[in-house]
Amino acid sequence: MAKIGGIEYYLPETELSNEDIAIKFPEWSVEKIAKKTGISKRHISREDEFASDLAIKAGELFFKEHAINRQEIDFILYCTQSPDYPFPATACILQDCLNLPKSIGALDYNLGCSGYIYGLALGSSLVNSGLSKKLLLITSETITKYIGKKDKGNQTLFGDAAAVTLIEQGNSVVSTIEGFTFGTDGNGMNNIIAKKDSRGHQFSKIPFDKEHGVLEMNGPEVFNFAIKFVPSLVEETLLKAKMSAEEIDYYIFHQANAYMLTQIRKRLKIDKARFIIDMNDVGNTVASSIPIVLRNLQKKGKIKEGSKLLLAGFGVGLSWGACIVKW
Repeated sequence: MAKIGGIEYYLPETELSNEDIAIKFPEWSVEKIAKKTGISKRHISREDEFASDLAIKAGELFFKEHAINRQEIDFILYCTQSPDYPFPATACILQDCLNLPKSIGALDYNLGCSGYIYGLALGSSLVNSGLSKKLLLITSETITKYIGKKDKGNQTLFGDAAAVTLIEQGNSVVSTIEGFTFGTDGNGMNNIIAKKDSRGHQFSKIPFDKEHGVLEMNGPEVFNFAIKFVPSLVEETLLKAKMSAEEIDYYIFHQANAYMLTQIRKRLKIDKARFIIDMNDVGNTVASSIPIVLRNLQKKGKIKEGSKLLLAGFGVGLSWGACIVKW
């Protein structure tokens, strides 16, 4: 059975603090931003720094921190919604830049906040089927390039990041990734959308405006969507895995914003100690938010062999998914 064999992440050096935002938008105080979002700072990619650059740095950190032979990697799954180019697939570029074997498979897929769950599903399927033995799932996003200078709402939320997760064959059925549950509602596509790319090339008839950006998000509708679908998503995932809510050591959801997560936690009646909110220093990093939380918990010694985790991602698409990880 497939298992997670290691995680690492990279954050760009440039930071955007609540103090920085409050200077630009005096009507929003530092305290108001923190209370509204649960975030104090985010990491922002430079103008000449793209998603592949973050992915490469995350990959190098992964190989530095984990005793993994690069030559044993046989597949790359790469998740982003801010690719360097329309083509070629960035996964192909990463194979060369990370000095991985030319005999590997390499695949891009386009998903946002649910992207990590989908990557775990695709990766574990490849490993369980025997098509891969050691696979890198890489999530990388430079979503801040889509945010305009006058868009204070999205500036307070989003940060850039990349994460690398090794999915490999486990030695037993104890460490598994299972209980996958998915959902899609394309009717809500306009609630989180970029109608043009981050460089201003038009995908629609709406003129590109660098002041206001290309990322459009209907916050109230996204909130309503999460409150409506995530609790039932969790219940269905537990049912599929034949587990009770009390058996889960930690619930780790996409780190959208602290207020939304708190409301979901209350609806599910999960105690604070087992429901992780960890976005204060990074913001909403889209598909990388869950692996960042996992790695931080691991560094603190909170995730150990035998830990049972429920992971859930939800957002742009509209798309949602969840699974159970037995560490």
